[in-house]
Amino acid sequence: MNIQDSIIFFMEILGTIAFAASGAMVGIRKRMDIFGICVLGVVTAVGGGMTRDVILGKLPSALEKPVYVGVSVATALAIFVLLYIKHDLLSGRLGTFYDKAMLVMDSIGLGIFTSLGVMSGIDNGYPDNTFLLVFIGMLTGVGGGLMRDMMAGEEPYIFVKHIYACASLVGALGCVEIYREWGRLPAVFIGAFIVMAIRFLAAHYRWNLPHPKSTS
Repeated sequence: MNIQDSIIFFMEILGTIAFAASGAMVGIRKRMDIFGICVLGVVTAVGGGMTRDVILGKLPSALEKPVYVGVSVATALAIFVLLYIKHDLLSGRLGTFYDKAMLVMDSIGLGIFTSLGVMSGIDNGYPDNTFLLVFIGMLTGVGGGLMRDMMAGEEPYIFVKHIYACASLVGALGCVEIYREWGRLPAVFIGAFIVMAIRFLAAHYRWNLPHPKSTS
């Protein structure tokens, strides 16, 4: 494994940990048991990538390389143990911990997996198909979180929380263009940074897409 592949693998693991942690947090808030928490962590971390791979007509990488599922389970268990011991983290004055943790973990996972999704489309022979690359990047980024929320009976995060899917869209477009100008690593890093920057700015300044006015 060369240095570039090692960096990409490290980012995959970081994104997996971030998304698995966000899935576990949702499971804990929904008072699921330890199995449900682990399942939600795994689905959040690998669900988008597995859907992407099916669309691209290849065996899902999460099944080829069980390390991603293993890391997801280990992360979910670690979150479970932490909050089992420090159960007051999600209550009282520390209640804001949940929202802040979800913002950070979801933003990191969204940024990394959006860029890696674009790279997967390029690696599978579609470097010139901008629409497909952006679609695959967004699907990889938001797919796991969408599955998480549906399984937990939550209103999908991507439709109601600040700028989410649109951040993935802009990051994927940036990743595609930067790849064509400067190559793989700059595209992955800058694409992920764009997504995370938009998410953090949207949360800080409370940016939201327009909603219809209430008729009640």
